[in-house]
Formats: sequence, structure tokens, C-alpha cells
Amino acid sequence: MNKVLIVDDDKIVANIYRNKFLVEGFNAEIALDGQAGLDLIRSFRPDAVLLDLMLPQTSGLEVLKTIRSEPELQRLPVIIFSNTYLTSMVQEAWVAGATKCLSKANCTPKQVIDIVRSALAGSDKQTETVQPPAETPIPFLAEPTAAQGAASDSDEEFLNDLRNNFIKSLPGTLGSLRGLLQGITKAEKDEPLRLKQIQEMCHHVHTLTGSGGIVGLHLIAQMSDALEALLKELHEKPKNLNASTVRTVASAVDFLGILFEHGILPEKQRMPPANILVVDDEAISRRAVTFALGKAKLAAISAEDGEAAYKLISEKPFDLIILDVDMPGMSGFELCAKLRTLPAHKKTPVVFVTSLTNFESRANSTMSGGTDFIAKPFLFVELAVKTLVYVLRCRLER
Repeated sequence: MNKVLIVDDDKIVANIYRNKFLVEGFNAEIALDGQAGLDLIRSFRPDAVLLDLMLPQTSGLEVLKTIRSEPELQRLPVIIFSNTYLTSMVQEAWVAGATKCLSKANCTPKQVIDIVRSALAGSDKQTETVQPPAETPIPFLAEPTAAQGAASDSDEEFLNDLRNNFIKSLPGTLGSLRGLLQGITKAEKDEPLRLKQIQEMCHHVHTLTGSGGIVGLHLIAQMSDALEALLKELHEKPKNLNASTVRTVASAVDFLGILFEHGILPEKQRMPPANILVVDDEAISRRAVTFALGKAKLAAISAEDGEAAYKLISEKPFDLIILDVDMPGMSGFELCAKLRTLPAHKKTPVVFVTSLTNFESRANSTMSGGTDFIAKPFLFVELAVKTLVYVLRCRLER
């Protein structure tokens, strides 16, 4: 009987995977932090390890490096579970010797078990760990497709039971998130307290990401995946904790509430790709915005001035438009007011991304028909969260 160790501080997700591995004929154990994981690796002697990167005390990356530093463990299959947005950390995991890197938001238990079996089948062969090129997207497991095979009746029953229990827990989760957000807002001058509340909030959202991915509620998993990355960034870099980032967190929590009510039907889990337009006369700024959108797996087309953008907007509908303000010819405010006269774009979300952050600019953005405002320089992950909220809300309403 093959032995699997699951190292994950999310007890709910870890137990779900442990029970599923047991049903599939594995001997499975759980460790809830990195050091406990290392201790169990030496005593339990697993044939494969399922390892979360975000762990208390000793991180998943440190666990992986320790494993690969010990000669008898160098060929032990280690399958990484990670947040989709932590690409630099995942890149480090590949370099450190990860066997496979998976996105928690997109995985089902059946897929993970199939990957573990595949890794075990090849673990007796001499393999060489190859670092993916830096410019290559990290090959997270994609969302499940019909080609990957339908679940068995027992799998379907198992997932339905998990899904029902998960849905029942959502109102309590939303209450906890809103309570913590209120605490963060009130404790504006108490940074240690705010950071503690952000860390606790991150833990709740981390559970949403893993559980949502397991039960197939991909919209919830996708949104919480992005929010988790933003909260982690704010906890690690408190200087980025400001009115703008708190507003973005609040909008994400509010939208999760909408998803908990309207985004749990099976037909809502597969939405077509979004159409996004980025308008900025500076090439570097356009690249920065499209890079941030790429973190949320959102593709965009771009225009370098208002006239070119208006032509595109007149020809096709967009789910989101991101506008600079200070551009030659037609300004962003003028373009926004003009596009609001087009029937197809009366309600299209328009987010201004600009270095003009004074009160007058903010007022003009609203008066011209803008939906939201974010200042340059911006956090990539903050813009990813903000755009994901608007894109998914627009698709859900349609």
C-alpha cells in the first residue's frame, strides 16, 4: 500500500484529501505545518508528498529544499499545491526540485490522485529536474475538461456531499470576513492589530480557495485565490496597506457575498473569456497593466490613444475598459464620457489607472462616467483583484 503525506495547514482541505486517498487504497497522513511535515517524512516514510507552499513556521519551500538536501529523499515525489498568483514562489519550487506544481483553485481530488499515481509510477526511474524558462508561464494544472474523464458515481456522490456542506458554511465565512474587514477599517492607527486581522482574513480566504477548487465552485475559488494573494502581499508589506488597497479588499469581500448567493450553480462555473481594453499612451504602463491582468488569467487588447480606443469601442463590446487620464488628443475623461453615449457601453465598467490622484481628478473620473479609480504606481495583484471583481460581476449579471 502506497503512503502519502499531506502537508497543509488548512485542516478541512487536508482531511478531505486524506479521506479521499484512504478510499482510493492509500495510507495517508496529515501534517498541519512545515516542521511537523518534515518530522513525519522521516518517521512515516511516505512514497509521495502533497505540499502546500503557504505554511506556518516552516514554509513549504523550506520543506522542499530540506527534502532535496537529504540524499535518501532526493527522488521522493513532491507535488506542490499553491496559490495561482504566487508565480515567483512557484518558480523557486521548480528550481528546488518540485515534481509537479498545481493550483489549488483549479484542482479536483480525482485529478490530484491521478497525478500522485503517475508520479509514483515514475518514481523508480532516474529523472532530471528541469527548471522552466523564466518567460514560460508556470504550468499549473488547468481547469478540468471533458477529455480528462467523467467522475465515477462514487466520486460524484462524494463531491456533491462536500459541495453541499461547503455551501452551508458560506454565510458563516462571509460573516467572519466582514467582521475582520470592519476591524481592519476601524484599527487604522493600530498597525499590529490590522496585520493580525489581515493574517486571520487570509487564513479564511485560503480555506475558501482550497475548498472551492475541490468541490468545483471555480468562480469562488478564482476570486478567493486572487484575494488571498493580495492579503498576503499586504501582510508581508504593510506600507502597501492604504485606503485604496483596503477598498479593493472590501469590494472583493462584497463580491464574494454575491458569488455565495448567485455563483454556485454548475452552469455558472464555465464563463467565456472576457474582452478587456487597456488604453494608455505610455507603452510601459500598458505592459504593466496587461501583466497585472495576466496574473488573473485575463487577456486584453490595448490602444495607445483615445481616438484608436474609441474606434475599437464603437466596433465591439467590452467587459471592462481600463483608462489612463492624461493622454494626447482625447483625454481619458473625454473618452469615458463619449463611450457612455454608446448603447453597448452605457454600463461597461471603466477603471481609471492614473498618476493624477488629487480630489479634482477623482471627482472628474466619477462625473465622466468612470466606475472606479486606482493610482499609479499600483500593486499588480491589487489591479488583478479589482479587474477580476468587475469582469466576473459583469459576466454573472449577463
